[in-house]
Amino acid sequence: MSRQVQGYFYLALAMLTVGSTVIASKIIASGLPPFTATALRFALALPVFFLLMRASGTRLPKLSGHDRLILVIQAGAGSVGYTTLLISGLSLTSAADASVIIGTLPVVSAAVSILLLRERPGRGLLLAVALASAGVFSIAFTPKATGGSLVGNLLIFLAVICEGLFILLNKRLAADIPPLAQSMLMTGIGFVVSIVPAIFEALFHGFSASAAAAVSYYALVPTVGGFLLWYAGAERVSGTEAALFTALAPVSAVMLAFVILGEPVGFNQIAGIACVLAAVSGLAFAGNHRKLMEGK
Repeated sequence: MSRQVQGYFYLALAMLTVGSTVIASKIIASGLPPFTATALRFALALPVFFLLMRASGTRLPKLSGHDRLILVIQAGAGSVGYTTLLISGLSLTSAADASVIIGTLPVVSAAVSILLLRERPGRGLLLAVALASAGVFSIAFTPKATGGSLVGNLLIFLAVICEGLFILLNKRLAADIPPLAQSMLMTGIGFVVSIVPAIFEALFHGFSASAAAAVSYYALVPTVGGFLLWYAGAERVSGTEAALFTALAPVSAVMLAFVILGEPVGFNQIAGIACVLAAVSGLAFAGNHRKLMEGK
């Protein structure tokens, strides 16, 4: 097996684990409050990341006050905000609908960058935004047929915006932080941010064994295992090739929702996924074309 094919295999497995977070979050939502689940996820993943850093010899760089502030905001939005909103949304809507909305992340990230950084959007990006919007609208306003909810879908979309802010803020870091170190920082800060509301939740809510098992899976397989698989694959292929594999996450989530949860997958989800895949592919093509033109 060639190095490139190995990369494709690792990236596909990584996106499969990412898609499975939707299923895990759906199970978690039925038996644990969002902040409790989030804090428990980080508590389980943090020591594993610490051991990986020790084993690999990865060290934390010296960080300025500016970078420390960005990391705290990143953890609050991309780690805590995303996870709690995802779990809260999935307590109201279907995993299949959530999968379509989560698939818009690359396009939403680009749109957030335009709005906050005042970048001029190209035609390719505008088309990608239109296609992604069509994909979301295809399921957002037909909740009764799929077991979804307009409020739940809105919470999922807010989770995607939080993750988009995380990506945007990452570009504002002055220090070059190794991916493993940054993952550990996000996990540690996320735990600190979520632990206080988690304690208050624990006073009024119980938990189920299935939800606790789903949190353990989320912490160890997608959070840690997905990280290792993604970077093992990314180092074997180009950045453009790796970016295209992110489109597999919503597809795998919809398939897993059907196979594991027994949720119906109708025309609206299929149409939504098709629009989202077209949007992500178009966005990647537009970015690659721009790089080629800049290199001339």
